[in-house]
Amino acid sequence: MNTGFLKTVRIERYVFGILLALVMVFIAELSGEKEIIFPEICALTIGAWISEQQPWKTNKRRIFFLMSIAALFGVLIVRYIQIPLIFQVCICFGFTGFILTLFKTNFIPIISACILPVYLETQSFIYPASVSFMALIIIFAQYLMEKFHMRPQNKFVPCEFDPKKQTIKWSKLLFVFALIALIPFKTHQIFFLAPPLIVMFTELANPKSPARKKPHYIAGLMTFAAFIGCFLRYTLNICLDLPLSLCTALSCVVLFVALNKLKINFPPAGATLLIPMILEKDLLILFPLEVLIGSAVLTLTALMLFREEKCL
Repeated sequence: MNTGFLKTVRIERYVFGILLALVMVFIAELSGEKEIIFPEICALTIGAWISEQQPWKTNKRRIFFLMSIAALFGVLIVRYIQIPLIFQVCICFGFTGFILTLFKTNFIPIISACILPVYLETQSFIYPASVSFMALIIIFAQYLMEKFHMRPQNKFVPCEFDPKKQTIKWSKLLFVFALIALIPFKTHQIFFLAPPLIVMFTELANPKSPARKKPHYIAGLMTFAAFIGCFLRYTLNICLDLPLSLCTALSCVVLFVALNKLKINFPPAGATLLIPMILEKDLLILFPLEVLIGSAVLTLTALMLFREEKCL
């Protein structure tokens, strides 16, 4: 396979990612079901399609099952556990840590899939159904890309977790997160800790993560993604009344160009990009600032408090 063909294939993978996000949002617009929009889908396309090497130690079955069960758990929490929001989120965070350990994987995008419906108070089972369907599309397309040599084949090597160390690690993550969350949740400014930022925090808390080598780039990329998503949503969709699906596609184009230039494929940035597509318009102005502050605080906290050598 020559270099020119590899470059063409990579462009095609970018195009597939843009088209998937566009179609998802278009169907949501057409049906009037906002719950169909799943921001983490952009993160999954970055990790499973665009990246040469998948950043998570997982296989296709785990991607489908874990995304589905995490999304369903989040909706069930909203429907049946009537407690303050911060406790609902902490339960979701702890649950995802448990199933990640149980299935010996570091597939942390499920954290966002579980927590997002709690943030949005989503009670409709359309959300987990949409997540499951999108996960199927992701893994089926990844299978085809690998079969036809459009991307390297992903080989699953389970994480070797020490149960005691994992319990300590997730307990510490949960405790630190809860402390940081006290003020944003008390003041109802929860998007200082938007779900993709929690995923970013978990990733940076792993001392072995490559993302820790460029923390400033990671925090800047998250802020850039939030700004692009909000700017295009506000100017094109709200001011010019253009379709939300068009805003989504253009936002993905801008982010993917930035990722290619920076040579950093950080999946949570994709989810951050699409969060503005589901926010109320009065939240769009502050969202990039919230992501800027939140990412700075979480990055600094992760780097300072999580230095021991542990497998995520």
